Amino acid sequence: MKYEVTNEPVLILPDFELPFKLYIDAACRKGLGAALQQRPIVDGEPREGVICYISKKLKDSEARYGATQTGCLFLVWALEKLHYYLEGEVFDVYTD
Repeated sequence: MKYEVTNEPVLILPDFELPFKLYIDAACRKGLGAALQQRPIVDGEPREGVICYISKKLKDSEARYGATQTGCLFLVWALEKLHYYLEGEVFDVYTD
């Protein structure tokens, strides 16, 4: 499994000329997950590629948040973690 997750074509290097896509999932009451992606041109065709994955286990107090609060918490957390990729860049956020 480790090989599949860390080797080409799964992980790609960021291209700061392309827009980023941040996918976040806060549906689970135990943790949060996100993937930062782009669509670079590979062999003449655009192909979705993952730059990185991040995750966080929720604290007991955070697990009691409502859906809107959890989504906001996670968006802020993900932006703080990925600021070196996203600061000053164009990106879209996709949520569940």
